[in-house]
Amino acid sequence: MSSTNSTGPNSTQAQRTAAMSVLAHSAASDIAGRLAAITLPGHENLREPENGLVMMRGRVGGDGAPFNLGEATVSRAAVRLASGEVGFGYTLGRDAEKARMIALCDAMVQSAELSGEVEAKVIAPLRAAMNAERSRKAAETAATRVEFYTMVRGEG
Repeated sequence: MSSTNSTGPNSTQAQRTAAMSVLAHSAASDIAGRLAAITLPGHENLREPENGLVMMRGRVGGDGAPFNLGEATVSRAAVRLASGEVGFGYTLGRDAEKARMIALCDAMVQSAELSGEVEAKVIAPLRAAMNAERSRKAAETAATRVEFYTMVRGEG
C-alpha cells in the first residue's frame, strides 16, 4: 500500500522545501519583521552562522560535460529547538543573520506545535509578497512588448 498521504515524511519534506525556497528569496528584513510577530521558541545555535564559498558548476546545453563556472559566497547556520527539531539555513551572499533566521524557520516548520503558526504568520505572507512582486514585474514587462508583423506584397 504505497499511497501518498498528507501527514507522511514526504509531506514534511515538501513543506520544508517550499518554505526554504520562499525564505531564500526573501529579504532578511522581511523575514525578521515576520518573525517578530510570533513568539520564538527556545533554541540554540548548533553551528554559528558563517560565511564561505561554494563552487558553481555548469553544463553546456544542459547536458554537456560539467565544468566549474566559478565561486559564490554563501552563509550557513544550524539551529536546534528546545523540543529537539534541527533546522538548517543557507543563503547566497554574506548575510549570516539571514542564514540563522532561515535555520530557525526550518526547525519550526518541522515542529508539530509551531509549523502552522510559522506557515501562517511568516511563510505565507512572504510567499504572497513574492508572488505579488513577480506579477508586478510580469505586468511591467508585458507593457513594453512590441508586436511585429510582416506584410506580404502581392507580386507575381
